[in-house]
Amino acid sequence: MSTALHEIDERTNLTASNKFELLLFRLGEAPGTDHRELFGINVFKVREILVMPTITALTNVHSSVMGVANIRGQIITVINLPKVVGCVPKKDTPILLVTEYARSTQAFAVEEVSEIIRLEWDQVIPAEGRGAGLVTSIVRLDRNADSALVQVLDVEQILRDVLPNATGDLVQERSVVKANILAGASILVADDSPLARGMIEKGLAQQGASFIMTKSGREAWERIQAISDAAVAEGKTIKDKIALVLTDLEMPEMDGFTLTRKLKSDHRFKSIPVMIHSSLTGEANESLVKSSGADAYVVKFSAEDFTEAIRKAIENNRG
Repeated sequence: MSTALHEIDERTNLTASNKFELLLFRLGEAPGTDHRELFGINVFKVREILVMPTITALTNVHSSVMGVANIRGQIITVINLPKVVGCVPKKDTPILLVTEYARSTQAFAVEEVSEIIRLEWDQVIPAEGRGAGLVTSIVRLDRNADSALVQVLDVEQILRDVLPNATGDLVQERSVVKANILAGASILVADDSPLARGMIEKGLAQQGASFIMTKSGREAWERIQAISDAAVAEGKTIKDKIALVLTDLEMPEMDGFTLTRKLKSDHRFKSIPVMIHSSLTGEANESLVKSSGADAYVVKFSAEDFTEAIRKAIENNRG
């Protein structure tokens, strides 16, 4: 079995049990403390980990951009992650995390890489209401009262702040072909990133689509069941209420893979099209997404791709 196929197989086994792998790292002392907190990023986003290469400084860039590095012939922007979150490293930033996000590659300088751990998504809780901003969720490393906590960074928000021109938008300046959604039906959205939800809202509003926003796969699953029950009470079906489910993959409590499988294995919902909208890219990740059972997949954040994917998913289902 090739390396790529083996990687897909391993990740499929993980997602089939609502599990994922998290890379843990440290960025230095938190502001006003002497604690070196743990941070994390989904291994899906990490292409490689390197000893810091030579950095070429650039002029007139964001203060958190260290410059660019030539990594295997590719010129990659290097972001000082401790500076982004306000930590002070004691060991400088000798490690580089090269990541793939929304068809782009960037690198994050960190103080120290700890380990890769395997977790269940129900060990992850939303960070909103808990001082969120650059953090989407908080991970409990175990289920004990004294469990250590890991902050999972919102890569989408960080890149939007530091490299605004490198991230797309879901609002188009030119005219948009609106999605042909049945009157009274909505698109159910699941995404844990406030930034992503805001962009999705604008993109769907431009298409004239009604939508329902949720912050995790679990919330979306509970919401669609409640909507289904209400529809039955009205003498209608879930398709009269929900035209499409649009889901992210990385979410606390229940990920998008699990949500997709639950929807497609339930006779009430299996006819509802499911579209995955994710920043995960790369051959292994895209093959994994296709194997999840979703009807469509679109990479964040491309307005044209987003609009066309929604239109096709809805029309194909109605046809």
